[in-house]
Amino acid sequence: MSMLQDFKAFAIKGNVVDLAVAVIVGGAFGKIVDSLVQDIIMPVIGKIFGGLDFSNYYVGLNHQNPQLSLLEAKKYGAVFAYGNFITIALNFLILAFVIFQMVRLLSKLKRDEPAAPPAPEITPEEIVLLREIRDALKK
Repeated sequence: MSMLQDFKAFAIKGNVVDLAVAVIVGGAFGKIVDSLVQDIIMPVIGKIFGGLDFSNYYVGLNHQNPQLSLLEAKKYGAVFAYGNFITIALNFLILAFVIFQMVRLLSKLKRDEPAAPPAPEITPEEIVLLREIRDALKK
């Protein structure tokens, strides 16, 4: 089988399409969570810690003026942008928690599905009868 045929067989399987949909929806959901963190949660945390934009908290490694914004400070050299890192880490934690809850819900739904009934056991007497029927049909 050629590589093109292998790829075609792989690409038309349902799992690949499901994965593509999940990536697209996940990207959109990630933007929603990013907005939630940057526009709702971090301003409140910034207000608690002094009223500044929390993502602009940094330590200048080239003696930058601490009153500059993060973007302006980066123009003058390296900075240790711990506020931006905390914002992104909080974003990740919220996303991970929501995904965990979704997986947990799906696993509960799968568990609640009734299991297939077990196959009936065939007794030795039934085996003998089945063999007799098979032999009679051969004749």
